[in-house]
Amino acid sequence: EIDGDEAVPQLAPTIQNLLDQRTLRWVFVGGKGGVGKTTCSCCIALQFARVRKNVLLISTDPAHNLSDAFGQKFDRKPTLVQGCDNLYCMEIDPKRALEDTEETDSAAAADSPLGSLVKDLGTTIPGIDEATSFAHVMKLVKTMDFDVTVFDTAPTGHTLRLLQMPQTLSKGLQRLGQLKSLFGGMLGQLAAMMGMPDLASAGSRMEEFQKSLEDVSQQFSDPETTTFVCVCIAEFLSLYESERLIQELALLNLDVHNLIVNQLLSPPKDSSCELCTARLKMQRKYLRQMNELYFDFHITKLPLLTREVRGTEQLREFSQLMLHPVEFPVDDEAEELEAGQAGPAAAVADGGNAKQEE
Repeated sequence: EIDGDEAVPQLAPTIQNLLDQRTLRWVFVGGKGGVGKTTCSCCIALQFARVRKNVLLISTDPAHNLSDAFGQKFDRKPTLVQGCDNLYCMEIDPKRALEDTEETDSAAAADSPLGSLVKDLGTTIPGIDEATSFAHVMKLVKTMDFDVTVFDTAPTGHTLRLLQMPQTLSKGLQRLGQLKSLFGGMLGQLAAMMGMPDLASAGSRMEEFQKSLEDVSQQFSDPETTTFVCVCIAEFLSLYESERLIQELALLNLDVHNLIVNQLLSPPKDSSCELCTARLKMQRKYLRQMNELYFDFHITKLPLLTREVRGTEQLREFSQLMLHPVEFPVDDEAEELEAGQAGPAAAVADGGNAKQEE
């Protein structure tokens, strides 16, 4: 516990800690929909490109935005970003990628009743399709020679399922292994009767696949190689969902110690805009709660601009704010918008899901 009278040293409000961590290989960027994840992912990747040999930015969201952000068309192959010499982008749908690689296998399976039976058994495992798709993407990325890979992920719910997939698929393969131990002899005899090769090669491939999956899972749970950057805005729903996301990441043993607060308002002091004044008051309220709840995080605050951030040069310029942030003072004496209204931290605590103390 921390003494209330004891001043807690605030961590640097930048992403410099990520750039300094030379062992990082996987950086996931996620949060609630509409908070600017794609823009932040692009900016983080551009900053990594300054200090690393080569960087891959990959979108795992079926509703891709990387092409729109950079003003350049990307597909399922790494494409060099215009204006960069070591930053590549990919837009890939995990399920579509898996389907493409299965075209030849499915034709062979159609001629193989036993192969079709094993495949049908495999698809009955909950989540096996999505998990296998994700494993294929990871296998594809690992074959490429990139120092660090930044993932522009889908909104929170999809992202959590994505990160849980190594564990899901590992359980599924264990279940298939149990079936093999129980019925392996019978299936082997059946294969011989039908003039088919034995199942040893299939079993070997399954074990090899499970081993590579365990390697991915181990890397994800290693804070030296993997981290998650949470993006939010200074509103109740966004902060509440970010807290739940951070708790889920903790349960998955995934490192997260960077929080980006995007789209912050900074009107002139003499502004007569009532909307700006009201939004600024609400913004300060939630910034105070973030400072209290995430005192052990690097909290980077980014402004809401009067223009869109599109194209490599504008993204590169905006990314500088992640290293040299704008000051957004928090007025400790500002009144709450509604008397007695609970904030996200209190709401989560009341629900029995309070952030675990280390």
